Amino acid sequence: MYTKFVFRNAKRSVKDYLVYIVTLTICVTLFYSFLSISSSYYKPDIGSEYDFTLLSDGMKMAICGVTLILLFLIRFVNNYMLCRKQKEFAIQAVMGMEQKTIGRLFFAETFVMGMISIAIGIFFGVFCSQFITAMLLTSYGKSYELSWTLFPDTVMLTVAFFVFSFLVVGAFNTRTIRQKKIIDMLAADRENDPALKKSRWIGIATILFELFTIWMCVTGVQKVWFYYDSRFAMSVKIMFWGNIILPIVTLLWSALWLIRKKKYGFPKFVFGLLICAALNACIAGSVPALSNEYYLPLGTGTINQYLLFILIDLIFFICTLIYLASNFIVVWKEKSPEHRYKNENLFFLGQIISKLNTTSKTMTLVSITLVLAISMFVVAPILVGWASGYLDVRSMYDVQISSRYNSVYNEENLPRDNYELVTDFLDEHGIKTDNDCTFSLYLPNKDDFHNREKYDFPVLAISLSDYNAIREMLGYEQIALSENEFTTQWQSIATDEDLDSFLKEHNRIMTDAGELTLSEHSFYEEAMGETVYNSYTDVLYILPDSVCEDLLPVIRNRYITTSETISYKNARALEQVFSDEYPEMTEDGVSYAIRLSTLQINSAKATNFVLQAAMIYGAVVLMVICLTILSLQQLLDAGKFKYRFSVLRKLGVEEQQIEKLVLKQLGVWFGLPIFVAIFVSAILITYFIQTVSAEISAYIGFGALMSQIGMIVGALTLLLVCYFISTWILFKKSISHKV
Repeated sequence: MYTKFVFRNAKRSVKDYLVYIVTLTICVTLFYSFLSISSSYYKPDIGSEYDFTLLSDGMKMAICGVTLILLFLIRFVNNYMLCRKQKEFAIQAVMGMEQKTIGRLFFAETFVMGMISIAIGIFFGVFCSQFITAMLLTSYGKSYELSWTLFPDTVMLTVAFFVFSFLVVGAFNTRTIRQKKIIDMLAADRENDPALKKSRWIGIATILFELFTIWMCVTGVQKVWFYYDSRFAMSVKIMFWGNIILPIVTLLWSALWLIRKKKYGFPKFVFGLLICAALNACIAGSVPALSNEYYLPLGTGTINQYLLFILIDLIFFICTLIYLASNFIVVWKEKSPEHRYKNENLFFLGQIISKLNTTSKTMTLVSITLVLAISMFVVAPILVGWASGYLDVRSMYDVQISSRYNSVYNEENLPRDNYELVTDFLDEHGIKTDNDCTFSLYLPNKDDFHNREKYDFPVLAISLSDYNAIREMLGYEQIALSENEFTTQWQSIATDEDLDSFLKEHNRIMTDAGELTLSEHSFYEEAMGETVYNSYTDVLYILPDSVCEDLLPVIRNRYITTSETISYKNARALEQVFSDEYPEMTEDGVSYAIRLSTLQINSAKATNFVLQAAMIYGAVVLMVICLTILSLQQLLDAGKFKYRFSVLRKLGVEEQQIEKLVLKQLGVWFGLPIFVAIFVSAILITYFIQTVSAEISAYIGFGALMSQIGMIVGALTLLLVCYFISTWILFKKSISHKV
């Protein structure tokens, strides 16, 4: 009997479950489509030079990890349905049904709807997985063909995850229904909002912010004590002292408020902290920027510490801004009676103030989550493009052997080997080579051998013949030098300012073989890989062969290009053979490394794809969660608003005006957290892009980046518009007098 009742009730309540079904269908579609490429049945034709295991395992871990946050969304949507059906539960209880039984029947209803959502989601997931497959094969440079395949293990994993989620959430729902009073369920749709009162969460957030401010002040004092120099530029001096003064001002404002809190009031105190948080974020943000510009020896730990301060300041800024939103409206309302009593503004402002007061914590969490989602959407293509462009520089040669002398302190221990072991391996496995160049890098001055100061390593030199041999391997034109001339080779990430400044200061150099003059063609910027440069340098001298004969060779490298791509299996074997003979660090202090383009490309492409897919998937999930919460929060209150809007109709307000009120109310509800999120995200993204502008320019290009960001903004805007319009339509139907 109960089974028939469940299906009949579910069929009758399909409209009520529409949001539930749509939301779960989206979640299942995303889960299946992204996870499908990790299936053991998925065998893409990506070539023998790639190993798909790394990518599939990484995708499975990343997607399953991100999907755990869907438990929150499923729980929230279930709570929405529970609230919508409270009156129905109360009637069933009055008729004599036990609340325990009511809870189980509700679980059965939601489970049936959930299974329908899983079936629909998997169906759509098969189609959406084609886009993921296309993105994967494109990243590997392979052609793409449609193939409609259902993967049994992915289906089982999808069903298992969501069934487990339904069971967990269902247990909570059953417990909630058992504890609900019948009278409360009957009057739920007419229950007033909680009385206006001070929010506890903002007080806790304020205390935590004060503690972090003390930490920031102490850190600022430490950095001045250890690193400050009166010879610094004015901007650097402002940075050092600002990171002490502004935190002190923040703490003094808190102390002043404690003394005169009856006069100022808590909102004024929070407003002052909002301004302080914005200023602290600005001054903390100057630390990484100026450290890069002036090469300050602050270290990675300090930079990460100030990045944490920026994040904390911006989070507190969001908290205080949304918390004060209702206060701003109240102040405007009190000071503008001509607007307050105009048309239905009194009703509208009352609605907004009451909801902002009771849901400020929810709005804040939504806004912070949206900042994370937007940042992930925009940062994903930057990181992947950066890594892909960087890969082109790292894997320019099929086999790339390099050495480092950073820990060598005796000249007789410097590397001199030609790495014949690699030649033997290639011959043994029938791997033919097109180009093979073994060369040394030299110190222009032997006295610089013991110069090991970080970021001040000496610039190395290469002989003209070796340099031309490498250029020939890469398809570049040969260059020529006079007997007493030199020129330079630069990494692509070097800025024009650094290049001009260096050449201006080094138009002549003194070597152990005599003085050399800068050639008329003073620099070359074609990509030649990283290992051709000394540690912490972006430039390489090119000297005549006769000069290099009198210089000290400190690095021994070998670059090889093969006729055909080395298979993944052979590349792994060669890497192991080389590492056994030439360890990463020898007893003499020489550091050896081998890079095979097959392994680098395989690892980088897999990592890049997993990173991009996980970030996009996570951003979409977070975006759907936030917009679903904003939508359902309004639809959940539709029962209360239906009564309130019916009063307006009785007072003679036209239906057209009521629709405008609904539109304005939804505009504020959606607009406030989204506007705050976009504002803070714009600051973070601009700061991030400015920080890595050299890498973006070298590996991605600002034009390509802006087009990607434009596509992302368009997709997010479309998603927002769909949610807003859907909520508007459903809200109007919920408060309609015809229903």
